[in-house]
Order: sequence, then C-alpha cells, then structure tokens
Amino acid sequence: MANQSTKMYLQIVQELRTLIQKENIRPGGKLPSERELAERLQVGRSTVREALRSLELLGLIETKRGEGTFLTDFRKHKLVEVLSTFIMQDARTMLDVHVTREIHEKEAIRIVVESNTLNQLPVWVGLLNQLRDDGTIVREDLIREILISSNNRLSLKMWFLLKQYGGEPYQGHSEIEEKSYIQKLLTAIINGETDQAIRSYTTWTAWLSQGRETT
Repeated sequence: MANQSTKMYLQIVQELRTLIQKENIRPGGKLPSERELAERLQVGRSTVREALRSLELLGLIETKRGEGTFLTDFRKHKLVEVLSTFIMQDARTMLDVHVTREIHEKEAIRIVVESNTLNQLPVWVGLLNQLRDDGTIVREDLIREILISSNNRLSLKMWFLLKQYGGEPYQGHSEIEEKSYIQKLLTAIINGETDQAIRSYTTWTAWLSQGRETT
C-alpha cells in the first residue's frame, strides 16, 4: 500500500464515488464526516478534505456549515441538455467545442504554472512518479487536476460539459508514444515555465487529435 502521506487524492475521489454507490447514498443524502472518511479510507484528513473540495467544485456535493456534506442532485441542472442540443447542430459547432475546451485548459495551465503555490502541489510530482513507475497515467486525471487546481469553479464546470459532449478526448491511459509530452508538461508546471508548459500541452493534444483522426 502506498504511504498515506503520498497517496494521491485522485484515488480517494474514486474511492468516495465507490462508497457513495455501495451505500446507495441518494441526492440530498449526507456523506460520512471527514474524520470517518479518513478512518474508513485509511488516509489523512487533509487528503480527504482535498478530495471533497474537488467533488464540490464539480457540483457533485455540497457542504453546509454546521450540518455536514451532502450529495447534490446534479440532474436539476438543465445546462447539460441545452449545451448538447446546441452542439449537435453541425460539424462547425463541434470544432468550436474543441477550441473552447482548449482555451479553458490553456488558461488553467497558465494560472497553475504562474502560481508558486499551485505549481508546487504534490499532485504533479505524484503524476510524474506514476508515469515513471507505471509507464502510464489516466489522461483525464492530469487535465482535470489542472482545472481543479486553477480554482475557477465556472471554468471547471464548463470544461466538464465541453469534454463530455466533445468526444471525450482524454479517455483511457496514456501510451508510450505520448510519455515524453506528458513528462515535459508536468516538469514545466513544477518549474514554473509557462511557455514550455503550453508548448508541451499543444504538442500532446495535437498527437491525441491525430490519433482520433486515424482510428
């Protein structure tokens, strides 16, 4: 088992989702306390807190002061239906979706890279170590963490919808051919090198786009 202090909170998010499904927690239902989650998942409370924060940014849970954390009813939001109808109009609109998604991603990269606090978050080193040890990462984990770390709630929600209805460009695990692109992106983030980070991101996403076109 990985050391608790280095266990990535992305894994905790996945375990929280499993817990919600297993215990059949419905929208409006209360989640276990932060302390109880830490004990059940065998991680530190700070790790649980960060995982809960990412789920709250996505609008999946809601924290009420003095009451606890509750699962939201995301089905109430009509933006998904509105956006999907708009996107399905024509091919040009779908291209606009890809371009708009990349605008959000590039801006999030800039925000993270240029912050001496955000570019030193342990998640970047954790992803680099995973890439080194396993030879692969889940593509979406990297991009989602960049968006979450940029602390722009609206941008994150828009990105989530654009990604969902734009062909899910980051599905699956990274392949050996893209390993160097991801390494350069993560290294540039840690080193605070904005131009290098954007170049690495652009090269990587161009490679992914070519892969989509040839499959």
